[in-house]
Amino acid sequence: MKDIEDIAAVMTDIGKRAKAAAAELAFATAERKHAALIAAADAVWARRAEIIAANARDLDYGRDKGLSPAMMDRLKLDEGRIQGIVDGLRTVAEQADPVGEVLAEWDMPSGLHIQRVRTPLGVIGVIYESRPNVTADAGALCLKSGNAVILRGGSESFHSSGAIHACLVEGLRAANLPEDVIQLVPTRDRAAVSELLTMTDYVDVIVPRGGKGLVGLVQREARVPVFAHLEGIVHIYVDKDADPEKALRVVMNAKTRRTGICGAAECLLIHKDIADSLGADLVRALIEAGVEVRAEGLPGSIAASETDWGKEYLDMIIAARVVEDVDAAIAHIRHYGSNHTDCVITENDAVAARFFEQLDSAILMHNASTQFADGGEFGMGAEIGIATGKMHARGPVGAAQLTSFKYLVRGEGTVRG
Repeated sequence: MKDIEDIAAVMTDIGKRAKAAAAELAFATAERKHAALIAAADAVWARRAEIIAANARDLDYGRDKGLSPAMMDRLKLDEGRIQGIVDGLRTVAEQADPVGEVLAEWDMPSGLHIQRVRTPLGVIGVIYESRPNVTADAGALCLKSGNAVILRGGSESFHSSGAIHACLVEGLRAANLPEDVIQLVPTRDRAAVSELLTMTDYVDVIVPRGGKGLVGLVQREARVPVFAHLEGIVHIYVDKDADPEKALRVVMNAKTRRTGICGAAECLLIHKDIADSLGADLVRALIEAGVEVRAEGLPGSIAASETDWGKEYLDMIIAARVVEDVDAAIAHIRHYGSNHTDCVITENDAVAARFFEQLDSAILMHNASTQFADGGEFGMGAEIGIATGKMHARGPVGAAQLTSFKYLVRGEGTVRG
């Protein structure tokens, strides 16, 4: 499918079929959607050897491309991670169906009874990079929320995504739902992305999930509305009133648990009064754990440069800087952050309250690891990503966030005077 005319035709066909499937799915019962997700979960587990074999081909491809260890970690699937995919599908299945939920209702003096109810968005295009589990998460959440979805995974996860997608289709088939509800773009060619971004006749919203390059491309080229899931330039501010034990536990987990996910800490801000004590201890612990600390005002691995602020490393690297106080930390985050996730470590409730009040990141945390920036950890079962924009969905985007609403207005022959 190297020929652009072929790709245009393929994408148009996918769009037409998605739109038809979305119209049917919009009124599918909660029971059928539940059945499809449970059957998909069973299929993923039953076919786990197939999925791991497909993933091995992707890992070979990633090595040949020279992917970093963190990116290879994002790409890798093993039985434990496949169990996580299965658990995510089952959790989404067991959640309340958002479609048709009455958000508000009231009566008017005119005699009208008005309800505002959740309704699907329609067709969602999801463009993501190397994490193959997004195939299952996005497919499940779109199905649960009554939306058809067109998935375009990263070239690195091509085979893994295909194997997982086959399991989702098996679930749809088992529940007698249209197989076109969840479609996977069948080519690595980037021309398919350009087509998807301009398919205004068939696609209602685009969700890009990946780094700054991907999201920037989508925002520049898309004619379809976009839910932006920007990079995670995640900050932790350690206040002078921080509990040293909590600070060490949280900082180490936030940076080193998994460096390749968007909730990984990328910048450490230390109050000046503890720079030589707790601040130095934190830097030393990070270095001993194999993290390169690019520091200003602290004894790091190397001196930080201006380009280290506002950088998403997705690797065993962190920037660190001494700041005057919480207000200086807030100013730094406002300037360099991406409105994704930021954390304050302090026992001073007034400082924590100021941090929460003055910053407008999608997720703000107090004394908790930023690695919790995840829809599954928020009780959503899975997420389609962390939205950093301010329109419609924000933060972890689960099934409920993939709906809009409509008004149902009832009268008794009521007329307006």
